[in-house]
Amino acid sequence: MAKVLELVFDAEHGTAKLTVRNPKDSLTPLEVKTAMDQMVQGNVFISANGFLVSPKSARIIDRTTQDIVLP
Repeated sequence: MAKVLELVFDAEHGTAKLTVRNPKDSLTPLEVKTAMDQMVQGNVFISANGFLVSPKSARIIDRTTQDIVLP
């Protein structure tokens, strides 16, 4: 099972996505929003579309892989 937290931001010239592998199960929407706001305010990341301007959305993506044993 692979789980990632996908953070989407409005950037200077479009949108930007950041993914975090294996996020904590106990994350709250407020914690995610606060972290995203801090990333924007700190100008810590620059994407192909420029600096991050504001948080847009966030989601957790959970993928499960099951091998099939062929006869």
